[in-house]
Amino acid sequence: MSVFIAKRVLTLLATLIGASIVIFLVMEILPGDPALVILGVDASDEAVRALTIELGLDRPPLERYWDWMTGILTGELGNSYAYKVPVWELVEGALLITIPLALMSIALSIVLALSIGLYAAANHNKAGDITLMGISQLGISVPNFWLAILLIILFAIELRWLPAGGFPGWKDGIWVCLKALLLPSLALATVVGAILARITRSSVLEVFREDYVRTARAKGLSQQATLWRHVLRNALIPVLTVTGIQFSALLTGTVVVENVFHIPGLGSLVLKAINNRDTIVVENVVLLLATMIIVVNFVVDILYAVIDPRLKAHDI
Repeated sequence: MSVFIAKRVLTLLATLIGASIVIFLVMEILPGDPALVILGVDASDEAVRALTIELGLDRPPLERYWDWMTGILTGELGNSYAYKVPVWELVEGALLITIPLALMSIALSIVLALSIGLYAAANHNKAGDITLMGISQLGISVPNFWLAILLIILFAIELRWLPAGGFPGWKDGIWVCLKALLLPSLALATVVGAILARITRSSVLEVFREDYVRTARAKGLSQQATLWRHVLRNALIPVLTVTGIQFSALLTGTVVVENVFHIPGLGSLVLKAINNRDTIVVENVVLLLATMIIVVNFVVDILYAVIDPRLKAHDI
């Protein structure tokens, strides 16, 4: 197991280095001068040049990339060009919102997926299966931002059960903050949950056709007992794969949904930084999002080996 994990850790580190290089190069080739954006189009060439030197943007790209990487390793992310405050202060505040939002969304997605997928598979080709699969197909087709608007209209404006947007801050209490994040997490979880539900159903039905499952049923084991004892564990492998992939879609979806609900998370932060040409904030936030996605896929790989030891043995 240690060899398996070591190989996965090396892959993770290599992927992170590659992602950092791509992010840095993309920001380098993007048009626009951060100094000019900060000072405005009416600024003199001397003022723009002075600010460029002050920000360190006149140095060679390789040197700036090295400083960026060493700063990340030492915890010195630099100062925001637009806000004149340490980048970590901006990221920390946004992270305390986006991480709970992402965790709530993925938890709701998994609950929806397992509930709908297992029920549909256990009632294959019956009315419940057909109805739920039709609803899940509709859920896949609905854009996150449009669903977010519908949720605001229904639960915030008409029923007045939940706030329409904004984030009060954790100092106001956990329950108040979770209520503020519930609608955004539902908007994010619906599409992901619908996709995972269909994958769960298909995977469970495929495992149901295996010989050992038919043997268990022939010995008198009930369908429900067979599902929980023999089917579910083997059916989870493709579900985990898609969950890791959909987590990246969920994080990118926060950029839109957080702006719909006016939530000051990482999505809102990176969008404002792009508009301000605040490249140092964009680089750090995008790398952070990429790191979260890569780490989730790393965890999924480890869970593969736990669920099915044959995968670990084959990889080693």
